[in-house]
Amino acid sequence: MPHTLTHSGLSVDNQLADFVKNQLLPGTHLNEQQFWQRFAHIVQTLTPVNRALLAKREQLQQQIDEYHLANKSWDKAQYQTFLTDIGYLVNEPENFSIETKNVEPEIAQTAGPQLVVPVSNARFALNAANARWGSLYDALYGTDVLSEEDGAEKGRTYNSVRGFKVMAYARQFLDKALPLENGSHIESTNYSVVDGALSITLRDSSQTKLKKPEQLVGYQGEAQNPSVILLKNNGLHLELHIDHHHPIGQADKAGLKDVVLEAALTTIMDCEDSIAAVDAEDKVQVYKNWLGLMQGNLVESFKKGDNTVERTLQSDRQYTALNGETLSLKGRSMMFVRNVGHLMTNPAITDVSGNDVFEGIMDAMFTATAALHDLNSSSALKNSSAQSINIVKPKMHGPEEVALTNTLFNMVEEALGLEKNTIKMGIMDEERRTSANLKACIHAAKERVVFINTGFLDRTGDEIHTSMHAGVVLPKAAIKLEPWISAYEDRNVDIGLACGLSHKAQIGKGMWAMPDKMALMMEQKIAHPKSGANTAWVPSPTAATLHAMHYHDVDVFSEQQSIAKRAIASLDELLTPPLMDEPELLSKEDIKTELENNAQGILGYVVRWIDQGIGCSKVPDINHIGLMEDRATLRISSQHMANWLHHGICSEQQIRSTMAKMAKVVDGQNEHDSAYKPMAISEQSLANNIAYQAALALVLEGAKQPSGYTEPLLHSYRLKYKAQQGT
Repeated sequence: MPHTLTHSGLSVDNQLADFVKNQLLPGTHLNEQQFWQRFAHIVQTLTPVNRALLAKREQLQQQIDEYHLANKSWDKAQYQTFLTDIGYLVNEPENFSIETKNVEPEIAQTAGPQLVVPVSNARFALNAANARWGSLYDALYGTDVLSEEDGAEKGRTYNSVRGFKVMAYARQFLDKALPLENGSHIESTNYSVVDGALSITLRDSSQTKLKKPEQLVGYQGEAQNPSVILLKNNGLHLELHIDHHHPIGQADKAGLKDVVLEAALTTIMDCEDSIAAVDAEDKVQVYKNWLGLMQGNLVESFKKGDNTVERTLQSDRQYTALNGETLSLKGRSMMFVRNVGHLMTNPAITDVSGNDVFEGIMDAMFTATAALHDLNSSSALKNSSAQSINIVKPKMHGPEEVALTNTLFNMVEEALGLEKNTIKMGIMDEERRTSANLKACIHAAKERVVFINTGFLDRTGDEIHTSMHAGVVLPKAAIKLEPWISAYEDRNVDIGLACGLSHKAQIGKGMWAMPDKMALMMEQKIAHPKSGANTAWVPSPTAATLHAMHYHDVDVFSEQQSIAKRAIASLDELLTPPLMDEPELLSKEDIKTELENNAQGILGYVVRWIDQGIGCSKVPDINHIGLMEDRATLRISSQHMANWLHHGICSEQQIRSTMAKMAKVVDGQNEHDSAYKPMAISEQSLANNIAYQAALALVLEGAKQPSGYTEPLLHSYRLKYKAQQGT
């Protein structure tokens, strides 16, 4: 048992108590006694409310299950009436606009990419925070956006053929983002700033200017011989880096050695789906890294080849403005923090009754306290320019649960001596009851909301679980083509705009899950800004740089004005589950393929979660394509298999044999990972392997898991594994 201290009736693990005393509170106005007394009051007040709302989730689910068992044919009107009668659907509020004040400019005024990163990993967190600016040349050179045909292979050393491809692609981008009065950037041989305007010399020695002169913002170096030229398009900055002596610049007639884009405007530092934090040891690491980001002193050293690299937060960028004054632009992404939802508890703290405290209550108090250091800072590495704390709250079911979060934030503000609504709320529209009642959810936080988004994976997992007894769900690939998905994506934007989020808050779209498929991302992800979303998730800083080009192509706020005129997408379609009309027509091969695809993905993710405590990683799928996996992807795969098992499409024995077969595949895919422990050495090893048993339980017990969530089982098995290892 961990050693604990008692504070205000709470039993607190020593590791967490020491962190609070020695790291979290110094530099704030709070002492230990104040902190724990006020936190204990919040726990005592909100724990019963939290429990009651979780009980309501289960009660509603039971009523829906009974409805589907009694009604085998689908009647959308009858179904909506039923959901209204049981309180699943609530009356919409009268039309309103959100009233949020002091919103970060990166959230309200500019459209651009958003990163989500596990804050438990300091290196990843720093990389993401520093992804505000990214080299377009590096992003193009190192990815598949450019083919390797005609001698343009990446290789281990610089390939000038590929380099010229990069330069040509970048110039074409500049022609679209920064059009010239005459000619093309492809013809440029010199860039200079003359009389406050950008002067471009072309191959024929003629001079031209920007078609939109106001796009020039500033420069570094001398005006007529600048080293960096700062420009702006659709609210996003970009830099032209000029150096005729640089190896890349030497090969360019204008000396252009790089184009650097403002990329990840915002980053969500994640305490939730992308991490594995099951006890005090884990939570201290999470809170410690977030605190370091808020204090601006987080440092991470790591080996890169023969060298040791030290990563810290980037400083701001300085330029000469056109009026001759110094211009400073933020060098870092504006950081949200994503807290845990309402479901989970954590043994790091127990209450007066000996029950583990709800982790979402912990996160609100601890992450907001850490953010006091940023609010009180005059550091050049300050995060918030609006004196706000921006918290994304996931997995809320309906407006009552949003109201609970609103009350929680009120109480945390009071405990920390903050003005009301200092803590802003991001509402993740990823649960079915939230989607169906989105306007009421936004209304419940109308003075705080700064973010809504859609998340296909969690939303699909909840869809499958909610409709578990309605019938057999379609294969996963077919689910994406169903009308409910487009209704979900469109309604989120429609309702967000109707509630006045444009220029006040972010309307976001989900993750691109294939970090190695950047060419495909460039083809497809432009749909997100075209949909009216002023941010969308990307899996890496490189992807953020590439996705930023989409926001140069699309004026999102103009798109929002057009979209706001259309009718709100259908609630009927939103509530129609993605079921198969004739599941008996599934072939044995279809079933085998679907099961193996799901099982392989589940095992590939779970084995790292349980054995290594890795909550988000690039996991090869069954075709060896790397996919970004987190608990949301696990939720849909496990619920999908649970649905097919529940309806007899497959048997328990088939599930077990498929899992055993895929365990060998996953072992093979990880054979070069020195930290990996094989699962399938023998039948006995499978029976004794905690990670394998966790994966199996997620499917076999999936239909009974609360809302189909994976956390209860993952936490249980991870704690068992840590106990076995003595950690």
